[in-house]
Amino acid sequence: MTKIYETIKKPLLTEKSLILRDKNNCYCFVVEKTANKHEIREAVEKIFNVTVEDVATIALRGKVKRMGRFAGKRPDLKKALVTLKKGDKIDTVEAASK
Repeated sequence: MTKIYETIKKPLLTEKSLILRDKNNCYCFVVEKTANKHEIREAVEKIFNVTVEDVATIALRGKVKRMGRFAGKRPDLKKALVTLKKGDKIDTVEAASK
């Protein structure tokens, strides 16, 4: 079992994740590749003091990208979609919008 602060790497702030947050109270995080749903749930509940209803995970393979004749690979990552109990909220840093 990994430590709770190593389980969650960073919040994922994209347009799609912000829409999910507003509609379904669902937050997106980039998590450790070896973390399972139980560890993610425990980490989010302890770090942010909220109640987690559901956790969905997605493992993504990194794309192969080329720069001229050289090929490289983006890193693999794992995302977690965490649905919170109604009324709970996580304060995240966002870009200023009008």
